[in-house]
Amino acid sequence: MFNIVSLIFKYIFIIIIYLFILSIIRLIYLDIKGIDTKALNNASYLKLVNRKDTLPFKVKEYYPLDKEVYLGRGKDNQIVIRDPYISKRHLKIVEDEGNYYLEDLGSANGTYINEERILDVVKLKNGDRIRVGQIEFLYVGRE
Repeated sequence: MFNIVSLIFKYIFIIIIYLFILSIIRLIYLDIKGIDTKALNNASYLKLVNRKDTLPFKVKEYYPLDKEVYLGRGKDNQIVIRDPYISKRHLKIVEDEGNYYLEDLGSANGTYINEERILDVVKLKNGDRIRVGQIEFLYVGRE
């Protein structure tokens, strides 16, 4: 009798482990599927460097760049980030002749590229790290 009960519990435990592993695989699949890279194929974009789960506000993984993009807390920006350390209109990224240029718009806490605070318009290079408030982005340029 004890052997039968032991065998039943053993198989139930194995089934529970397999269901747990399958649920983890499903979550990984849904996370990868949720990343929208179709719009990023031939465009320059900003990629989030921070882990999303460590931030107390919502932020996307990727932000495609257009001819002119504003970043800030205000709703009138193309990239809206509710970080309290980011100004309502923090920075502007402009495309000119295939190159992107970043300008800080007089923000209180500043904008940093590769750990240096910028005071003027700066040409972005592929791989530049842009830090605003608690957020750090990687600039990915597509020429």
